[in-house]
Amino acid sequence: MPSRAQPFRPRFTLTLLYLAGFFLLYALIFVAPDLAPLLGADGQGLPPEALQERSRQVAQEAMRGKVLIALVASLATVGLGAWRKALPGMR
Repeated sequence: MPSRAQPFRPRFTLTLLYLAGFFLLYALIFVAPDLAPLLGADGQGLPPEALQERSRQVAQEAMRGKVLIALVASLATVGLGAWRKALPGMR
């Protein structure tokens, strides 16, 4: 009797996607307070190209030294979520 084929479970791919998603989430959490003033009166008077350049500079300054923190936080979140079987597709 032939053995039954194992169901396809892309755990590695889902883990990478979760890591990327949580990293972007934590990076956005770190950068958002510094970018918020550019949404108001500070950014209204700038042309789009200057606003984009200023936003890039502000985001780089805000993430300076925090990239490793965001990476470790995303690793911890995905690890805890996989261990507790809380992430969809990782159960």
